[in-house]
Amino acid sequence: MIADNDITSTLQEKVVAAIADQQPLNIKGGGSKAFYGNTTTGIPVQVAPHTGIIAYEPSELCITARAGTRLQDIEALLAANGQMLAFEPPCFSPDSTIGGVIASGLAGPARPWSGSVRDHMLGVKLITGYGKVASFGGQVMKNVAGYDISRLITGSMGTLGLILEVSLKVMPRPATELTLTLDLPSQEAFELVTTMRNSTLPLSATCYFDGCLYLRLSGVASHVVASHRKIGGEPLNNPDQFWEALRNQTHEFFQQYDRPLWRLSFPSSANVISRLEGNSLIEWGGSQRWVYTNIPVNLIRNIAHKGEGHATVYRGSLPGVNPFHPLQPNMLSVQQRLKQAMDPHSIFNIGRMYKDW
Repeated sequence: MIADNDITSTLQEKVVAAIADQQPLNIKGGGSKAFYGNTTTGIPVQVAPHTGIIAYEPSELCITARAGTRLQDIEALLAANGQMLAFEPPCFSPDSTIGGVIASGLAGPARPWSGSVRDHMLGVKLITGYGKVASFGGQVMKNVAGYDISRLITGSMGTLGLILEVSLKVMPRPATELTLTLDLPSQEAFELVTTMRNSTLPLSATCYFDGCLYLRLSGVASHVVASHRKIGGEPLNNPDQFWEALRNQTHEFFQQYDRPLWRLSFPSSANVISRLEGNSLIEWGGSQRWVYTNIPVNLIRNIAHKGEGHATVYRGSLPGVNPFHPLQPNMLSVQQRLKQAMDPHSIFNIGRMYKDW
């Protein structure tokens, strides 16, 4: 087995060589999210061999692992101790890595109630665009001045540095869970979920698909039972299978490959889904909406903009269209300055998010 220091040194040497040769790198983990974002050229750099749990103490609610560690292995360890990654990251294949989880920033059904990937980041070690190994943050939550680099790295698609290690906050698994189903028209479902978001009901996930609203309740048994009586609805058989299929996108809705799949994100109060043609599935209490549609790109992105949200071509491609929503000029300037500061020689995953950077 190759020692951790040897792997780190090898990765660092590749970054240093890329800087010297002005040769971009294509950072690869498990490859399960290769469909997401633009295709990037460059010398492939495999991070998957960089594996292993570095530190885990259940009582501290924190885990530190190398970037190539398989997500399944981390979750199995946490489950054995009655804990979980509360943001429920999707696991698209057995090869999915924790580094890929952080780089993509994708979260599952619990995200509005438990927080995003970024909210659970405690620290990160990475190889910078200067060819140096640097650590940011730690294993406990702290308030610090300036940029929180570990959170900036989250969702950056490998464009700001090569992730070596991550430290994440973990949470206890809920004592009781119950999933309810209610057959409702879309508007009534939206109004019910909006009301529930502002209540004390132990809501932990929602989904609206094919005329049915799915509500997951999580917490102490007495609160879950009392909430069921208040809401009504029928308990769902095999709820774990349903939410896992939704999280890992093996649900039937995601099995359509004949046209691009859009992901639209809106503030929870936005009610614009009726303006979008096509087959859809709504998550996150209305904040995340998956749509297969033939609406022109400029129109669907205009709808997203007016709703103070954004529209991403999540899977599939459209000629001449960048998958990620165009940035406003002020945000574009910030992002470009950040890229320049973190990757001054332009070697990390060039073009993966936006053209030329």
